[in-house]
Amino acid sequence: MVLTAALCACGHDANVHVARLAAAPPLAPLPTSAVTVPIAPRPVAPPSALVANVAALVRGFDGRVGVAVRSIEEGWAVDTGGEQRLPQQSVSKLWVAMTVLDYRDAGRLKLEDPITLTRDDLTVFHQPIAALIKGEQGYQTTVGELLQRALTMSDNTANDRLLRYVGGPNAVRDFLQRKRLGDIRFGPGERLLQSQTAGLVWKPDFAFGNAFALARARLPRTDRIAAYERYVSDPPDGAAPRAIAEALARLKRGDLLSRSSTEYLLATMESSHTGKQRLRGAVPAGWTFGHKTGTGQDLAGRTAGYNDVGLLIAPDGRSYAIAVMIGDTPKPIPARQALMQAVVASVVANHG
Repeated sequence: MVLTAALCACGHDANVHVARLAAAPPLAPLPTSAVTVPIAPRPVAPPSALVANVAALVRGFDGRVGVAVRSIEEGWAVDTGGEQRLPQQSVSKLWVAMTVLDYRDAGRLKLEDPITLTRDDLTVFHQPIAALIKGEQGYQTTVGELLQRALTMSDNTANDRLLRYVGGPNAVRDFLQRKRLGDIRFGPGERLLQSQTAGLVWKPDFAFGNAFALARARLPRTDRIAAYERYVSDPPDGAAPRAIAEALARLKRGDLLSRSSTEYLLATMESSHTGKQRLRGAVPAGWTFGHKTGTGQDLAGRTAGYNDVGLLIAPDGRSYAIAVMIGDTPKPIPARQALMQAVVASVVANHG
């Protein structure tokens, strides 16, 4: 029997091509613009128009917002609200992927390593791979396929299975610390994070059907609001946009992983299917963009995290790391997307 799983727009990335479920993504996409820059540049002054525009965009938005932009070749940095620790949600899948590839570089695993997914591996919300888990035999997959699904489809079950494969949250935290990636937290994994945000204690039954949504709906309103406020005020998966932008810049420069793993990760990010109207919505023809989105749960017209972070590469090869994170906002989705697109448009306009 084919299992079904909870698919909920609240809490996870939209705009995913679920029609691609049955087809395993390619194990190793060919690198396109994934060319690393060998050394960190000496910083220069950022474009004044970009500084002013980013500040105005953040100032005019209703909600907690942090925007950070890094020029990878020239070294300048622009950020407004970039020091705030904001919810990452599925942006944190990047750190799981980097930890997996760091293990690969150390010879501790291969992308071809086999993994079997079973009912016990299911999580909550967006997990299209659940439709492939059949009967007692489960679904036979590989580390590489799970990494592809986690990053390009934002599949929660694929991500959490990889997380357990490398040793759990502490393995990712160790990677973040060893690489000195700054103010970036890593949470307890999808099941516990989403349960805590909703005010629930995780139960395995939540992974099936709409059990999670029903349990959440049965909670007293005051309990849900209290849990939501705890999460947005001090998110266990919180990160500063400026730290994420700097981490992406270091990834592009080849500071974090081997050249092979760097090219693999950048090419995978460029093939992502999520968030087409976020940052990607303003990327001009001829430019390249690789990214990871993240979206939190909704409550009373507010959203606990609406993010997009990535690497924008111009036709001349120069590149920018961009992180736009909205930590808590009542603004509708089109307004959030417009903010993100305006940041990209400003970067492009000041590329000279």
